[in-house]
Amino acid sequence: MVKIKRALISVSDKTGIEDLAKTLNGFSVEILSTGGTAKKIKDLGISVKDVSQYTGFPEMMDGRVKTLHPKIHGGLLALRKNKEHMLVAKKHGIGMIDMVVVNLYPFEKTIAKVNVTLEEAIENIDIGGPSMLRSAAKNYKSVAVVTNPAKYPDIIKELKENNGSLSEATLKELSVEVFKRTSEYDSAIYRYLAQSSELRAQSSERMPKMLSLNFEKVQSLRYGENPHQEAAFYKEPSSGESGICNANQLQGKELSFNNILDLNAAIEIVKDFDKPAASVIKHTNPCGAAVAETLSQAYVDALECDRLSAFGSIVGFNGRVDKGLAEAVMKEADFVECIIAPSFDNDAKEIFLRKKNLRLLEVPGFKRTSEKELDYKKVVGGLLAQDMDLKIAQKSEFKIPTRRKPSRNELEYLLFGWKVVKHVKSNAIVLCNGTKTVGIGAGQMSRVDSVIIACRKAGRKSRGSVMASDAFFPKPDAITQAHRAGIKSIIQPGGSKADEDIINACNKYGIAMVLTGIRHFKH
Repeated sequence: MVKIKRALISVSDKTGIEDLAKTLNGFSVEILSTGGTAKKIKDLGISVKDVSQYTGFPEMMDGRVKTLHPKIHGGLLALRKNKEHMLVAKKHGIGMIDMVVVNLYPFEKTIAKVNVTLEEAIENIDIGGPSMLRSAAKNYKSVAVVTNPAKYPDIIKELKENNGSLSEATLKELSVEVFKRTSEYDSAIYRYLAQSSELRAQSSERMPKMLSLNFEKVQSLRYGENPHQEAAFYKEPSSGESGICNANQLQGKELSFNNILDLNAAIEIVKDFDKPAASVIKHTNPCGAAVAETLSQAYVDALECDRLSAFGSIVGFNGRVDKGLAEAVMKEADFVECIIAPSFDNDAKEIFLRKKNLRLLEVPGFKRTSEKELDYKKVVGGLLAQDMDLKIAQKSEFKIPTRRKPSRNELEYLLFGWKVVKHVKSNAIVLCNGTKTVGIGAGQMSRVDSVIIACRKAGRKSRGSVMASDAFFPKPDAITQAHRAGIKSIIQPGGSKADEDIINACNKYGIAMVLTGIRHFKH
């Protein structure tokens, strides 16, 4: 057991610190502190000694230097049973510090803010805090080190049960948590600086040579993609992008591994649109997507694209779900397993309670933010990293090589299809009639098969529709299929050796074609 006689408290997050300070004071513990923490404890009527008074050395350089002093680190690192250590401490007037309560400058929260500057991020890199935590954690047999406010109640309880002392088992557990936290903190700093646009501009390399990742467990899952696979859900604490990782589940059964993948796909599609948008997802591909004047109409339009495939689907919206939209969804409740949206009004929540197993997820701070975000794909023994596919097609960069040009309305519909097609597994073909999909061909080994599937799913609705292709056409056979289905305009990247043959085929059939110069493969 270690008796706590002197504690140093310096916290950025002051949650719960009052109760801990009062408990320590109740055992006559001398408290050292700094800045705002010292003021908060003094305001409780508890005696506090400023660190600068204790060290005999003032804070300086705008508070950058205040706890980096031998009287602090010597008091943390000295081995109590080592006679030489204790003689040196006595010679230099170094008192022992038995507890450190420190949490760090909010670097992760700072970099998650929109338009944060490099200077602001750097000023939120804590130096003294991690140094004290590591010193105390290294000497855990003699020093209690606390970095997580959630631990305060347990520590208070143990102090009271043991007359102001803590067990070695507790000290070791606290030490392990510190090294976990400091490793996460340093990794977040490394990732941010490695990916900072200002620093990248000074380097020819976009991707860091070493990639250090930290993910926090959100929950265990019943199983993975299949029942024989164990699984869990993790999130990246420093991510500033809103989505499934910061969604709150309002009702319904526990999420499955596959639910989470599909929910992510559902919300990512609708984030690309400013007008009311809905997506209907199965196995990470859209069965349908639509933009309309209202979310209710967008939902109906998206569902009508492929009602057969939509059975047991995941639905995403980019706006608040109200009573009318909830009633529209519940008319055919069997179609939907999960709904994800920025928010739900109270009337909508009441309506959805009729189907208690229906999972509702609310995404706070709904927005598309992050150019800093990387997209990762795991392979056995390795990891692929790339920028997120956020490139927006600019009309000014389009080329229209065909004799027939798309009308203004056709061009609007083509742009809608172009936004949707990047969310469909390649080879991807999307047919649209207005700003709604009417047929989708996904994940085929040949592009013409994707065209055939999309046209088959659309049926008669393919007549007069427009088509988006995520990559170029290697042969004119897909154009022939499009003509047979009555498609009048096509948008695609171009860049094939067969481009001239493709253009000639379009001219032969009177089809307008737009070349974007951008590919949207999704594997």
